[in-house]
Amino acid sequence: MRYAREIMVVILSLITISLTGCFSSRAKDIEAFIKPHEVEVTAERYTLQPPDEIEVHCSKVPEIHLQRQRIRPDGKVGFEVLGEFEAAGKTPEELAKEVQQKVVQLYTLVGDKPIEVRLIAYWSKVYYVLGQVYLPGPKVYTGRDSVLYALADAQPNPMAWLGRVQVIRPSADKSVRPKIFEVNFDRMAAHGDASKDILLQEGDIIYVPPTVLAAIAMKVEEVIRPIARAFAGVNIVQTGGRQRVGGYGGGYDGGYR
Repeated sequence: MRYAREIMVVILSLITISLTGCFSSRAKDIEAFIKPHEVEVTAERYTLQPPDEIEVHCSKVPEIHLQRQRIRPDGKVGFEVLGEFEAAGKTPEELAKEVQQKVVQLYTLVGDKPIEVRLIAYWSKVYYVLGQVYLPGPKVYTGRDSVLYALADAQPNPMAWLGRVQVIRPSADKSVRPKIFEVNFDRMAAHGDASKDILLQEGDIIYVPPTVLAAIAMKVEEVIRPIARAFAGVNIVQTGGRQRVGGYGGGYDGGYR
């Protein structure tokens, strides 16, 4: 019993040390992020990519008016009358100009902007919420997604360490380190402290770590589960005073003792 306690103390110490070392946030890194109140929009130049969905508005040309198109994997959209257009990598405004150039060859249009391409489904750009939340994974990026919105939407679970949420902006350039800072979501939600509520960009990561106790419980479960499965592999079933030994759902029906 004494040795078991000593081993447990060592395990708890190692877990605590590992948790302390997993946080690499830097307070000044928040300066690389934009606050919601500083801009009206953040995605100033949203470029279309598969599988974004667009809708064309051109009341003078019924053939294409209100037509919805999902950008294909090859980056194109197609219209029966006008043919195909390269949409990937262009803004909605740039695509509208290309469609207009084709339309004016077939129809008479008036006005400064007789054709409008609207982005109606943002599917190609995402940010990520990972860790101790009920709804982890990639989230559709709209251009006005803040940390508060993202965490409220992902719904932290009871194991979440809400005082040490990490906001990460990855870097594809090896010479530029990722930007990481820490958010106290408890303070933000309970006291209205929006000083660290920033606007997210495409590809940003929000990591919600487990509390120390939750991390310990998960580590203990990680150690115990294989052992428990090994013992559960052989079940002794009492049947009428006799014992039958069975395996993992195998078809062996004998073995009575």
